[in-house]
Amino acid sequence: MAAAITAPGLRGISAGDAVPVAVVSLGLLVLWYAAAVWLNADLQIDAFARQGADWTTGDLIAGTWAQERPLLPAPHQVAAEMWATIVDTAITSKRSLVYHGWVTLSSTLLGFAAGTLLGIVLAVGIVHVRALEKSLLPWIIASQTIPILAIAPMVIVVLGAVGLKGLIPKAVISTYLCFFPVVIGMVKGLRAPDLLQMDLMRTYNASGAQTFFKLRWPTALPFLFASLKVAIAISLVGAIIAELPTGAQAGLGARLLAGSYYGQTIQIWSALITAALLAAALVALMSLIERAVLRAMGGRP
Repeated sequence: MAAAITAPGLRGISAGDAVPVAVVSLGLLVLWYAAAVWLNADLQIDAFARQGADWTTGDLIAGTWAQERPLLPAPHQVAAEMWATIVDTAITSKRSLVYHGWVTLSSTLLGFAAGTLLGIVLAVGIVHVRALEKSLLPWIIASQTIPILAIAPMVIVVLGAVGLKGLIPKAVISTYLCFFPVVIGMVKGLRAPDLLQMDLMRTYNASGAQTFFKLRWPTALPFLFASLKVAIAISLVGAIIAELPTGAQAGLGARLLAGSYYGQTIQIWSALITAALLAAALVALMSLIERAVLRAMGGRP
């Protein structure tokens, strides 16, 4: 009986997600290893020439995957560095990626919370006040045309001049990046109810607040969560970018900066992969929250 119950589930997993993901992942690993050989080959040939050693193709391939400062580290080198700095290093150490990840995550979550609140407030205003739509929405769109690498140093300098340093400037930059998708998604969602639904609310003599909370808000939730998944990933990017021009001593951006200063490409790639995994975890968490909220509202079984 147990086998009869679990077998369809396993077949569904293999047919649906596990096999395609595994095939794509394997293909990416193969391409990564091949690229490491291609990019690091000249350095390894030079090393063999300086040593006066005879070498074979196998020696060349093995050497390109074991260099101390390669142009492109092999996947196992990045994995070893991540294991050493996440598992084998105390989380209070400044060599720990957990420590640096938490520093970046703190400003990410603060900026995400502020950006979400700001985006929702602006969207509600744009939907209900026609003057705001005409005057504010174009400026909101135009604000995203400014390169964040150009505006980040200015924000940090201005806020530093008034005594705001550390977490707040990074959170402000995350807010600047992540509020935009929330505004656009919520405007679309709040306008999603069709005319028949709006006429029905008028027939019931519903107030503006009742129409908002009973119709507009529930309709907008799927749009909101789709925007939040984008916003939280962008917020992490903003926090990392904000750490670069400050010469920060902690955070994933600081690890990237230190790695670039000293040519530690393995350290750079380990910080990049850690940031990608952190972003994936945040998006997955947002998906879980979305399912829980929509299920509680009766949107899903």
